[in-house]
Order: sequence, then structure tokens, then C-alpha cells
Amino acid sequence: MSGPDVGRTTWRALRARRRDVGRLAAWSAVESLPALLAGLLVARAVDQGFLAGRFATGLAWLGGLAVAILLGAVATGRVYRALGAVVEPFRDDLARLVVHGALHDATRAGGHPDSAPVARLTHHVEIVRDTFGGLVMVVRGFLFTAGAALLGLLALDPTVAVLVAAPLLAGLVVFAAALPAMLSHQRTQVRAGEALGRSAANALTGHRDVLACGAEERTVAEVDRKVGDHAHAERTLARMSALRSLSLGLGGWLPVVVLLLAAPWLVRRGLSTGAVLGALVYVTTSLQPALHALVQGLGGGGLRYAVTLERILRTCRPPAHGGAAATSAPVPDGGSPAVRLSGLAFRYGLRARPILDDFSMTLPEGEHLAVVGPSGAGKSTLAALVAGLVEPERGTVHLAGRPVAAVAPADRAALRVLVPQEAYVFTGSLADNLRYLCPDADDPTVETALAVLGAEPLARRLGGLAATVDPATLSAGERQLIAAVRAYLAPAPLVILDEATCHLDPTLEATVEWAFARRPGTLVVIAHRISSAVRARRVLVFDEDGPMMGGHQELLARSPAYRDLVGHWDDVAAAATGGTATADRTVAGVAAPHG
Repeated sequence: MSGPDVGRTTWRALRARRRDVGRLAAWSAVESLPALLAGLLVARAVDQGFLAGRFATGLAWLGGLAVAILLGAVATGRVYRALGAVVEPFRDDLARLVVHGALHDATRAGGHPDSAPVARLTHHVEIVRDTFGGLVMVVRGFLFTAGAALLGLLALDPTVAVLVAAPLLAGLVVFAAALPAMLSHQRTQVRAGEALGRSAANALTGHRDVLACGAEERTVAEVDRKVGDHAHAERTLARMSALRSLSLGLGGWLPVVVLLLAAPWLVRRGLSTGAVLGALVYVTTSLQPALHALVQGLGGGGLRYAVTLERILRTCRPPAHGGAAATSAPVPDGGSPAVRLSGLAFRYGLRARPILDDFSMTLPEGEHLAVVGPSGAGKSTLAALVAGLVEPERGTVHLAGRPVAAVAPADRAALRVLVPQEAYVFTGSLADNLRYLCPDADDPTVETALAVLGAEPLARRLGGLAATVDPATLSAGERQLIAAVRAYLAPAPLVILDEATCHLDPTLEATVEWAFARRPGTLVVIAHRISSAVRARRVLVFDEDGPMMGGHQELLARSPAYRDLVGHWDDVAAAATGGTATADRTVAGVAAPHG
């Protein structure tokens, strides 16, 4: 009925709760007692009681059926209790998967927190929870009810059981053969609905631009096309209900017709009137309702379950074993540069000004590069290209000798870590936040990282590694400091700080950058202050004539744009302190020993 991921996920969910599933099966067996005994007891009541003139005997047999129904009713309550023990943990597993995906997106290199996808996926989780519970009930109900009814028919007469089972099996085969097509049409209907929603939302939010550009007819035509696609998908899905009706007709009603037509022949063979009536009771009160529930459940909720769970699994991949820090992408030896950019070209839109055009750069292992330039020049775009978060229009990006485009997203964490300006901290222990990219780091290692980056006072204020962190109580600088320690502990040899220390004071910022500079590996800093450029061995400035690379003093001599940036930063620093610091004094105050 569903893709392999959905099938495996469902099977794992059931296997993980074998005891609860076993309890559910046991109570289901008790619940199916009326389905097992109804036809037999009715046959006895008719043959040995009412037709034989023994009214009390007939009532006694029917009384036995009433007792079985009462036991089944008690078992039904236990069934729902056992069902909750199976369904609710599965729902919790999916919720954890969604939260993990949201945290991964928010804390990965270049990521940012976004509650909208979480809200949508949480709604999907509730859909899966409800439909999963419904699927378990209808499949369980059919297996036990139909199985009990067939056993009862066998006890009545094996020939009758065969006459009933043959059309029932035919109906199931027709339904099973139609399920893949139903699932495909359900996917199409969901996608068409989402496309219609996006098209309508874009038209409404951009109505002023539409009017300004005179694109009303084109926009209406586009939305109308989406409406037509959605209507066509709905009609196609509705036509599939004919196959469900065919299945119900074959499996549910054809056995009744067969029994009625075969009744004279069965009686001539020696089957009693009560047995014929009991067989009809089995078909009409057990098999028909069970088959109807199965077909409607799988054909309705089952399709929604498969499509929605597919969406969750595709959007939020399960966490890799061992934590978020991937170790399956070893960095090759042999002296490959840490970063090699070849002929990069990138622009936002076909007619936009190129951010990069035929840009090439090589950073050896252990390099410390600062990237500077005015806002909007492309500094963060370059960081995203190096990290593999966006694809260039042309050119290639190699990290440690490996083309980033050929590395699976989950494996890129072993090559680089990018810390964005908006640091994300999740509710949990401080240790869990710091170990997010390196779950195997022991306490001494974490404590050393805290000391090296100047974060010990913050850790003490929060209450130590075991203390629970509430992001709402942290300042932007405190969140950045936690994210910096997290990146420092990561195994990736390349660290990219995209204005990741802009909320720290200059002294603490210098401490953090010096710590990363001494850390084994390569450091790229998208500079927020001129001090970051002075500390770096090399500086890449986005000049009017294109990116230019060199040392601090070299660029002061060669690049007017760099001189303007240095002067702007110095003016800001002087205004902030109320002093009249010159560029030379500012630079001297933060210059690094290794220059």
C-alpha cells in the first residue's frame, strides 16, 4: 500500500511494542467470540430449539450468544486501552523526529529556527496518529473477525466455508490490486491541493505587484490552472471509489447471493435449515461489516496515513546512529587544500547582478581567512557556497579535496561547520547543547572548550553542564557563545563563523576567534569588526572591481574599498567610546602577535 520507508517505519513501530501488540491481539481474540459463536449458536437455537418445538432450549442457546456478546463488549474496552499503548508511543516517536529535524535545521550550518514547518509537521503527526490507530483497529478487526467467522463456517460445514471464502478472497484481491493506484492518486491530490494553496497565496500576497505589472490575466489563468488540476485530481480519486464498491460487492454481498442460490443444494446434501441461517448470520453480521471497515479504512485513512507519513519521513530524516555529528565522511589525506573554489558564479535571479563571477580561491589547511565587505556584497553568500548550502550557477567547491556537490548533506558535517549570526539554543541541559555536534565529548573536553573560549562564567551562572538551559532567558551574545563552544567541539576541520560573534563584546570576541585560530583546522570569519580582519592571516574584501585577497596592510595599500571599511569601523568604534581613536591606534590595540 505504501513505499518501503512507510512500511518499514510501521513495522518497526509495531515490533518495538511487541508486548502491547500481543496484549491487543489477546483482547481482540476475546472480542471476536461473538463472531466465532454467532452462527453456531443460532443454528443450534433453530435446529434444536425453535424448529424442534423446544422454545426454552432455543432461548438458552441465544442466551449463550448474549453472554458471548457481553464478554466481547468487555474486551472491546480493553482493546482500546491496549491500542493507546501502541499508538501513543508511535506518535511520540514521530514528534521527536519532527523536533529533531527542526533542531537540525536550526543548528546546522547556515540554518535558522522556523516554527512554521514545525507547526505543519505537528499537524501531520496528529493525522498519522489518528489514521495509524484507525488502521490498527480495522486491520486487527478484519483479521480476528473474519478469521473467527470462517472458523465458525468450517465448524458448520466445510463446503459452506469454501462457498463463502472464494468470493471474499476475490474481493480482497481486487482491492489489493487497486491500492497502489489509489495511493498514487492520493499523492497527486495532496500535491495538487498544496500547489493550489501556494498559487493562491502568492497571488493574494503579491496582488499589488500583479496590478502594477498588468499581470492580472496571467495570474488568474495560473490560479485557474491549479484549480483545474486539483479538481481533476479530486475527480480521479473519487472514481477510485468504484473499485472499493466492487471489492465490497464481491467480498461482502456475493457470498450472500451464493448461499441463497446454493441453499436448496446444501439442504439436499443434509445441511440443516439452522445451519444455512447460521451461515447467513456469519456473512451478514461478521464478514460483511469487517470487510466494509477494512476497505473503507484502508481506502480512506490508510491512504492519508501513507501519504502523510511519507511527507514526515521525507522532511525529517531520522537521526543518524551516534548523534548528529556524522563520521562517515573521512577527510582524505595527501595535502589537499582545505577549500578550493574554481570558477564560481552566483546571482539571485536571472537578471540580478552577479554576486560572484568566475571567482576562484584556494585555502590551504590551517588558513585563517577574514571576509569583509559592505552589507549585501555577498559575504554570507560565499559562506553558504563554501558550506554547500546553496549551489553555484557555475563552478565547483571542493572541501579537503572532495566536491561538495557529491557529498551527501548528512556527511558534510564531517567536513565543515558553519555558525550563523542568529545562534540557536534549544531547551535542554547545557551539556546537550554543547555536545550537539560531538555527542561523544566527555566532561573534561567540554570544560576545556568552555575555558578556552571564555565561556566558563556563563556556564557557572547557568548552573553547570547539567543545568537546564532556557533560551528565552539568554541574551543574543550568550546564545552565540554557546553556539561557538558547540562548533569548537565539532570534529569538522573547517569552521565558518558568519558574523557569529557580533553580539559579543570585543574582548570576548577576540578570545573566541583566537581559540578557533589555534584549533587544528581552517577558520573562515565573516568579519563584523575590523579587529577580526586584523587577526586573520589573509583577508578577502569584496571590492567594486570584484573580490580581492591579501594581508591587512597589503589591502590598505591596494583596495580603496578596504580602506573605506577600515575608516568606517574606526569611526564607529570612536563614536561608541566617545574618543578620537585613529585607525592606527585601533588596529594596534587589537593586532595579533602573528599578524
